[in-house]
Amino acid sequence: MPEQPDPQSRTQVEEILIFPDGRTVKVSGGGTSPPTQRPQFRNSGPTRKQYLWSLGLFLVTCYTTWSVGDSRYSDGFGYMIPVMAILLAHEMGHYIASLIYRVPATPPFFIPMPYSPLGTFGAVIVKQGGREDRKALFDIAIAGPLAGLVLAIPVCIYGAATAQAVPVDQIRSDEFQFIAPPLMKWIVWGVRGDWPAGMVLESAILDAGWVGIFITALNLIPIGQLDGGHILYTLLGRKAHYVAGALIAGALAYMFITGNLTFMLMLFLIIMMGPYHPPTSNDRAPLGWFRVVLGCITLPFIFIGFTPTPIVIGG
Repeated sequence: MPEQPDPQSRTQVEEILIFPDGRTVKVSGGGTSPPTQRPQFRNSGPTRKQYLWSLGLFLVTCYTTWSVGDSRYSDGFGYMIPVMAILLAHEMGHYIASLIYRVPATPPFFIPMPYSPLGTFGAVIVKQGGREDRKALFDIAIAGPLAGLVLAIPVCIYGAATAQAVPVDQIRSDEFQFIAPPLMKWIVWGVRGDWPAGMVLESAILDAGWVGIFITALNLIPIGQLDGGHILYTLLGRKAHYVAGALIAGALAYMFITGNLTFMLMLFLIIMMGPYHPPTSNDRAPLGWFRVVLGCITLPFIFIGFTPTPIVIGG
């Protein structure tokens, strides 16, 4: 009768588990028997508290944007509804893409800004870093700007068609005016023809479209944790850090030379969050030619949707 192997003498097999965040865990098991328990990432979804915060901030931001529209145009809902719809579309683009890739993320947190020209500072979602590979990061990052633009551009077109032309000399000296980036100038030209000389187009809906275009352009700046920073990192890898450093240095030089400190707060926040992008769980995951082309088309949007002096006072 063949000798039965002693269960206590089986060779111990060691297995090293490598996680996306760089942690390694050594697990031992007897023979070919699998380990009894494998460490896993916590994959819990949003909490009830996060949903309550999201809803509360959404309602407060609805009020602050309605207040801006009511005081500026006597049309609170005409400004609030398109602004909030564009911001919601942008953040839901990120959120839904995160769900598709099973990357834990919070619901959108809107940022109210009372007593400001916009009434809001946009919105954010918070997700667990290091969970997505290169392909997933690209899709999550680009989904927000594209979803927002799907609404922002039609809002601009409708706003341009219905806006009222007001002489510049009738603008109050203390009233905020939004400076149109190239894209909005093209939209107005396509809808109305040449921009009326000595006139300003006033419309709650047109200004709401401007907010959508402007916030999208800001998010596409290719630095750090902004959408543009995510996209550029997936395209260039660590070389994106050189671009981020050059842009920060250029922005500081521009503000020093011109004395225009409009974006000083935003630049400070970007530097505090970290101007350089952390690695993904797999920086070598293939993107495919379509994503590369889409990223190369989307990133230059900042040149047509952004203006260095976005807001002036008076006409």
